[in-house]
Amino acid sequence: MELLIIGMVLFFIVHSFPHFQRKRQQIIQRVGAIGYQGMFALLSLGGMVLIVRGMSAATFTPLWEPLPWSGMVAVLGMPLAFVLVTAAYLKNNIQRYLRHPMLSGVLVWAVVHLLANGDLASVILFAGFAVYALFDMWSANRRGTQRSTAVMPLSADVLTVSAGLIGYAVVLYFHGAIFGAPLMPG
Repeated sequence: MELLIIGMVLFFIVHSFPHFQRKRQQIIQRVGAIGYQGMFALLSLGGMVLIVRGMSAATFTPLWEPLPWSGMVAVLGMPLAFVLVTAAYLKNNIQRYLRHPMLSGVLVWAVVHLLANGDLASVILFAGFAVYALFDMWSANRRGTQRSTAVMPLSADVLTVSAGLIGYAVVLYFHGAIFGAPLMPG
């Protein structure tokens, strides 16, 4: 459990720097924009590795028994999460309707996984990411984040949805190998 918590603390500290513009600018002045981006990426990756390793090593401590249908909610909700996260990185019309497609996708991911898992490590992981996604949306809105106004062709939306669904299919198939919790038979 300690690795999970250390990984989450590291990941959230790194992702909190954009909220502290003055500190962020001081670091960029010292190491340069590319140095900052490199440190951000490396520390984020380190946090994610610790989170995944911490989850796989965590002792199973049940808090409640998930409802029988909750696993299906996760399987059906995750395509939306993948499409939303993908929408943050490709030009598309979803960005005209949502200010925070990536954070919305993270929130969907966290909520459906909270429903499907009733153990302590899962609550720490998924509730932590849900709270952070909500905080990050609030903070970005305070900094003036706006929705896109660019009207994109339908093909951009088709590409975004297709890429998200392909990503979902890959993770669904390899979920057991990546996260130690197989979802597909075999």
